[in-house]
Amino acid sequence: MNAARDTLPAPPVDLVTRDTALFLDADGTLLAFADDPDAVFVPDGLLATLDALHDALGGAMALVSGRAISGLDRIFGRCLWAAAGQHGLERRDSDGRRTTEHVDEDELRRLRHAVHDLAALLGVRVEDKTWSVALHCREHPERADELGRIAPAIVRRFPGFELQPGNFVYEFKPRGVDKGAAVAAFLASPPFRGRQPVYLGDDLTDEHGFAAVNERGGASVRVGAREPSQAMFTLSSPGDVHAWLDSVKAIVTQGAAKER
Repeated sequence: MNAARDTLPAPPVDLVTRDTALFLDADGTLLAFADDPDAVFVPDGLLATLDALHDALGGAMALVSGRAISGLDRIFGRCLWAAAGQHGLERRDSDGRRTTEHVDEDELRRLRHAVHDLAALLGVRVEDKTWSVALHCREHPERADELGRIAPAIVRRFPGFELQPGNFVYEFKPRGVDKGAAVAAFLASPPFRGRQPVYLGDDLTDEHGFAAVNERGGASVRVGAREPSQAMFTLSSPGDVHAWLDSVKAIVTQGAAKER
C-alpha cells in the first residue's frame, strides 16, 4: 500500500449534507485522465449521481476545472450547473450569469505563438483554452523535465501570465487567477452562501481550492497520493470518488425525501 496515501483518512460519507456547498474538479477527480484531453468520457451512472446531488443541494454544486466552461458543457452536457473554468478565469453562477476576468489579448496572442513554437520543438500537445494555453506531455513523459525547464523561461517574457504546473501539464494562465478565488466568489452568493464547503480535487491547481474551503471551516479531499497537500481527507482514484459520491447521494437524497 502506498505510504503517502495512508497519511490522510478517507472522507466520511456524512461529510456532505443538504447544507453543503460541493465543489468538484473534473480531470483526475470525476474523470480518468486521457492522453488527449478531448478523449475523456463520463462513466456510466456518474451523471445520474451528480444530477441527484445537484438537486438535493439546491444547486449548490459547482465544477471547478482547468478546462474552459464550454469544454465542461461538452463533456457533461449540463449547461445549467454552476462552473468555474480555466482555473477561475471564467465563472458561471447557478443562475447562468457569466463573468470573465480581464486578459490582455495582445499579450495572450504573443504567448500563444511562443507556446505553439515550443510544442513543435518538443513534440508535445497544445490545449488552447481561449484565455489560457497548456502544454501536455502525458503522451511523452520523457519530455516532462525538459518542458519543466523551458516553460518558466517563456512565461517570464509575459508579465501578465504565470505558469501553473500540473499532472504532466504546464499551463500558462493569467496572473492572479486560481481555483481558490473562484470558490470564494461562489461562496459569496446564493445558493452557496452560508453553506459548509467541501472540495474534491487531485492536482496542484486544487490546492488553492483546498485552502479556500479550509479557511472557511469546510473540508478538502485529495484524490490520489500526491504530497504535500493541504487536504484533510483522501480518495485514491476517480473510481473511488464515484463510489463515495454514490454513498453520499443515497444519504442526502434520502434526507431530502423525508423533508417533503
